[in-house]
Amino acid sequence: MTSGVLRSSGRPTNSNFSKPVEIGKEYTVDITDTGRDGEGVARIGGLITFVKNAKAGDKNIKIKINSVVSRFATAEVVAGSTDTT
Repeated sequence: MTSGVLRSSGRPTNSNFSKPVEIGKEYTVDITDTGRDGEGVARIGGLITFVKNAKAGDKNIKIKINSVVSRFATAEVVAGSTDTT
């Protein structure tokens, strides 16, 4: 028998964990990889961010965060912000 509250996942709840990004905010990132669905992958404060219409090698692009979940975020490129040189 155990005492205290047990969570089925064994992980702390998200209410005490702060994400390094916010929905609707813009960030400048480098795309370092490609996700399995073809989207670009960037990391912001350690959080994996999948960026629609971006590709590995894109540098200093401005993105806007669309959603944030427990393990990753999704974003889109802000128009006119790509620099693929």
